[in-house]
Amino acid sequence: MATGELDREAHVPQENGGTAPRTLAESLRGRGDEGLAALLRARPDLLTPVPGDLTQLATRAGTRGSVVRALERLDAFALQVAQALAVAPDPAPYDVLLGLLTGDDGDPVIAGALPDTLARLREQALVWGPDDRLRLVRTARELLAPSPQHPSATGLGPTAAETAAGMSPTRLQEILAAAGLRGTHDPVSAASALTGLFTDRERMGRLLDEAPPEALSVLDRLVWGPPYGEVTANPTPPVRWLRDRGLLLPASPRTVVLPREVALHLRAGRAHRLPEPLPPAVGVQRDHRPQVVDSTAAGQAHTALATLEELLKAWNEGGPAVLRAGGLAVRDLKRVATALDLTEQNAAFWLELAFGAGLLASDGEADERYAPTPEYDEWAARPAAERWASLAATWLAATRTPGLIGGQDAKGRTLSALGPDLDRAAAPEVRARVLALIGSLPAGASADPDTVLARLRWERPLRTGAPAGDLRSRIAAWTLAEAELLGVTGRGALSGHARALLGLPAPQPEDPDDDADSPSARLPVHHRRAQDATGKLPAPARHQADRDAATAAAHGSPVLAARALAPLLPEPLDHVLLQADLTAVAPGPLERPLAEALSVLADVESKGGATVYRFTPASVRRALDAGQSAAGLHDFLRTHSRTPVPQPLAYLIDDVARKHGHLRIGAASAYVRCDDDTVLGEILADKRALSLRLRRLAPTVLAAQSDPKTLLDGLRSMGYAPAAESADGDVLVTRARAHRTPARTAPAPVPDGPPAPDDTLLGAAVKAVRAGDAAATAVRKEPAEESAAPRDGELPRTSPAETLATVQAAALTGSAVWIGYVNAEGAASQRVIAPVRVEGGFVTGYDHTADEVRTYPLHRITGVAELADDPA
Repeated sequence: MATGELDREAHVPQENGGTAPRTLAESLRGRGDEGLAALLRARPDLLTPVPGDLTQLATRAGTRGSVVRALERLDAFALQVAQALAVAPDPAPYDVLLGLLTGDDGDPVIAGALPDTLARLREQALVWGPDDRLRLVRTARELLAPSPQHPSATGLGPTAAETAAGMSPTRLQEILAAAGLRGTHDPVSAASALTGLFTDRERMGRLLDEAPPEALSVLDRLVWGPPYGEVTANPTPPVRWLRDRGLLLPASPRTVVLPREVALHLRAGRAHRLPEPLPPAVGVQRDHRPQVVDSTAAGQAHTALATLEELLKAWNEGGPAVLRAGGLAVRDLKRVATALDLTEQNAAFWLELAFGAGLLASDGEADERYAPTPEYDEWAARPAAERWASLAATWLAATRTPGLIGGQDAKGRTLSALGPDLDRAAAPEVRARVLALIGSLPAGASADPDTVLARLRWERPLRTGAPAGDLRSRIAAWTLAEAELLGVTGRGALSGHARALLGLPAPQPEDPDDDADSPSARLPVHHRRAQDATGKLPAPARHQADRDAATAAAHGSPVLAARALAPLLPEPLDHVLLQADLTAVAPGPLERPLAEALSVLADVESKGGATVYRFTPASVRRALDAGQSAAGLHDFLRTHSRTPVPQPLAYLIDDVARKHGHLRIGAASAYVRCDDDTVLGEILADKRALSLRLRRLAPTVLAAQSDPKTLLDGLRSMGYAPAAESADGDVLVTRARAHRTPARTAPAPVPDGPPAPDDTLLGAAVKAVRAGDAAATAVRKEPAEESAAPRDGELPRTSPAETLATVQAAALTGSAVWIGYVNAEGAASQRVIAPVRVEGGFVTGYDHTADEVRTYPLHRITGVAELADDPA
């Protein structure tokens, strides 16, 4: 949009005696501060940087990138209104727009919804002008108007005048004669005559009554789009009949098009086959008791914490290597899935959640691999409810999208877990909106996934689109599955602790009086779309609430969520139940010290509502290697068991302890020593020891050509219980060494456009734009020489002597002047200042543009001009 067009000052008289704006800039000047703030709030990209005046704001609001971004955030009905304006005359009266949406029969629902929708389009500066001269911003009109390269969603084609512009005058006269119209003297009047015929309902009705049935069938195939059809050099009689009368006009030598006016007549005036003034209702799939939902979600939250802890504990000494291009190898992801007994997709979700929460990262070493971060140790020490709340808050805000893992990027490369290119800026908005829609249902009600997707498509039709496989729809489907995994939902319904996290109000009970006689039940089928759980029609403000619900998480609190979840989680236990089959049953979650000690002494055999641990010689030896003694193990079990220590378990501990350390292994390369030389003789005689290449150095000492670790593992595989010793002959206590990465920050989410401005920023921006516009539109005195007058948009030009004399005079008289100024960075601007002091090559004065006192170097002032009226 050209700046000159924006600054035209011509006005059109209105019936009320006022003047209508001729440009978007003039329309913005007629707004109050609240109106400008609403525009900048709805389209924050216009704020970066803050426009210098309203002309710049209008120009920026008409740029292609900004208009596309604004159109993408329109709901289906607002987009349909814009599309209808794009095919309407420019400008279009309100009644014409209403007719395009309701058709000849009218529609009270559309008529009721249109004023609020039109007001929102005006607020966003996509539509401007009074009701009798509605205009769509030019860039939006170019994007939405029908063209052969970019068909309109309305299915309409070009107008008869647009199509006839490329036809020969002779052919146009032939069409007029065949249609029963008088001949004209020029192509423009011929096209006008055709348009008059097509828009006259009575004459068009008589013309179509004469059409053969086959010709009407051709029109039926084109009427709702696409309006183009291919024809041969010798078309069929029905097509020839339509073409001869202009009902089909040539778009190219082999293509004909149905003129827009003809299509609208056949559609009874409707621009869209199915207008959507109301959003689809979110359907209830199944009802549950709220207590069941909360307990189910809490159980899943506990499982989520246990799964994440098990994953990070498995990588405690260092996880798998990082791929050269970043991320986790497919084989390593399969190992994680197998170890956690999960699908690969679920395993990838937990990995990404730990990564996003800053609990997992690469260690940055030469042989780079994944490991827990120091933040993990702090997180693990917190109460379970707080740990869950932090994970859920991370998931809500994360732009990394685990559902993409296993797919391919634009270059055909496979996307790996923890790798690059997994950020999708729309993910947080979609997650929050899906949960808000579920939360709008009655307590305990689970949402029908298909209706949730339908609602999202209505709210963002350009971003979501019709196909179910688009990104936003896939993110919504992944959100439903991930919310259940994480414990945000239970049995498909939103839990109470999730409502606290999202800042959603408690659901209202259903209205028992809502029945088939409600207003919504009497609507046409395509309008029977309830807004909330009660089925009542929405208030006009509901549209804004729907748009703002995506940011509801900002009003929630992880602290409140943790407080709501804590009573639902099982209390950690300080005991287990020992059984005679060398197992221990933990009937619930164990306290952390007990769980860690038991994981060293026994192996986890099964998990679920209760965890079963099994004691084996290897697990007991592992505890002894960690520095425990037989007496200490017996005391530990007696202290933490609600049942007596079974005799088989006591015998197992004593037997392993008796053998443990009987053989000692040190570094020679390696040696074995034992006080009982018969044991060493047995080892030498055992064929399984051949690979260790042992030889006797003394009756109680064997030397090996293997390293101590290989020798230790080899003798243990033969059934012995050797212990490693130091150079001083002391038994080495081997404990697992926790491998941690250096301090890492969690990955930052990728923003979806500029952040929403706060009220302080909006107020300052509106003030600056107003001041800049006042300076740009200030009326200036004409200079004595006409050639010295600056043209619109140019800085004033005066000599240094004239500049100095003018500002000195203004300082003496206390008047304001208009100056052109170039700062140190070379940026030029126009300002209105009231000089108060001129000395030392500087002028100090009150800057009306910046609303503060400033000092300017005189050599940076390009020129100065007196104002006709003092703005002060």
